[in-house]
Amino acid sequence: MAKTTSSSRSTAKGLSLHIGLNAVSPAAYGGWSGELAACEFDAKDMAAIATSRGMKSTVLLTKKGTRAQALAAMRKAAKQLRKGDFFFLTYSGHGGQVPDVTGEEADKQDETWCLYDGQLIDDELYFELSRFAAGVRILVFSDSCHSGTVTRNMPPQFDALKPVGRSKMMPISVGLRTYREHQAFYNKLQQDVAKAAGKASVVDPDSVLAQLAVNPRLTAIAKDFKASVILISGCQDNQTSMDGEHNGAFTEQVLKVWNHGTYRGNYAKFHAAVRAALPASQSPNLFTLGAAGRFVRQQPFTV
Repeated sequence: MAKTTSSSRSTAKGLSLHIGLNAVSPAAYGGWSGELAACEFDAKDMAAIATSRGMKSTVLLTKKGTRAQALAAMRKAAKQLRKGDFFFLTYSGHGGQVPDVTGEEADKQDETWCLYDGQLIDDELYFELSRFAAGVRILVFSDSCHSGTVTRNMPPQFDALKPVGRSKMMPISVGLRTYREHQAFYNKLQQDVAKAAGKASVVDPDSVLAQLAVNPRLTAIAKDFKASVILISGCQDNQTSMDGEHNGAFTEQVLKVWNHGTYRGNYAKFHAAVRAALPASQSPNLFTLGAAGRFVRQQPFTV
């Protein structure tokens, strides 16, 4: 009898991690609680898709969405998964920024996910994904926003006929205050990741969380990824991801296009359909890392 391998579709393992924060701890963000409405729903709905596709899911909601629990779940998955296996990671919540201390530009900003007790820096996420084994397929959905300089200088975009929604961008003043009060902590995080990755002299890939546009610095070191990664963000770099009452705008369209599993198409077409359903003010982006050519041509959420 032929020996089966983990790379065959019938034996591939699927794990998923879904993080949704409707608030953060004021103690970690200079008194700001960052209240949102739909992020827990987003996490639960993404976990439902994962479960329906045969994945074992972990869900971290608000107070359980801590740095320690998120990192532990990612590291556990990295240890368990092998070639041909699948890891689905989703985040719904605020996005922020901290000054980069390991790059070449003095004014460079690192993008973050605002977890309950502190921010997860994009350098950390990039490093955790790089620890997955060769041949593992990783899908990341980030229903969040990580504004760059352009966004910070833009007026809010909204439809005059509708009430203004809640943005998932951490306010600038909160970001500055949070970094000032926890500067040593965030600086050390970046330095530790740089040392662990052996890239202290290389500019870190801050676009992993930030809208995932094609970035020369990122593509130059993407070859370090042994896994195949697809990352889809909620909006472009100069836009804002919006919260909702029942789902974030991005997640709502993901659910609609997926349509309880009746969708037939690949990731590229899926992304295009989600993007077409959203207003011009919020256009999801897609980026890949590693050898993801075959991955992009698969039906979404296929273990």
